[in-house]
Amino acid sequence: MPRAAPDPVRALKVLGQHGVEFIVVGNVSGVLHGAPIATFDLDIVHERSPANVERLMAALGELRAGYRDLTGRHLPPRPELLALAGHNLFRTDAGDLDALGSVGKGLSYEDLLPRSVAFEVGGTEVRTIPLELLIELKEQAGRPKDLAALPVLRSTLKILREGHGEG
Repeated sequence: MPRAAPDPVRALKVLGQHGVEFIVVGNVSGVLHGAPIATFDLDIVHERSPANVERLMAALGELRAGYRDLTGRHLPPRPELLALAGHNLFRTDAGDLDALGSVGKGLSYEDLLPRSVAFEVGGTEVRTIPLELLIELKEQAGRPKDLAALPVLRSTLKILREGHGEG
């Protein structure tokens, strides 16, 4: 599948319509918090129960997801892989979507849920990690693209704290 223009709002709506339990991580999380940052994929950590994996499979089917493959083959999602803690990197007709079983140092959906915050996106409630945790995860990852986002994320966090009297 050729790379589609990123449309994370559409992907989030489809996930919500299918009742998928997930938490947004990555740069889309920063955008939800107000960070003026570019992003080209949607990263989620999903709950890995059989029922939720089934709902995620249905959503991925609607998004015509296939694993990213350098040879251009369409490799459909595999539920047995979505049930694991690893990373499943998809190309969809709403842009790239990374379905992660865990993030950082093994943080699962259940670990992230109590710390998550809700936003309304296109009529769908979406849970995401707090900006402080996103910064922490990007520091841990240490990849050049993560390190490049840190100044913007830190500046956004500072502005949000000042706006809420936490300066």
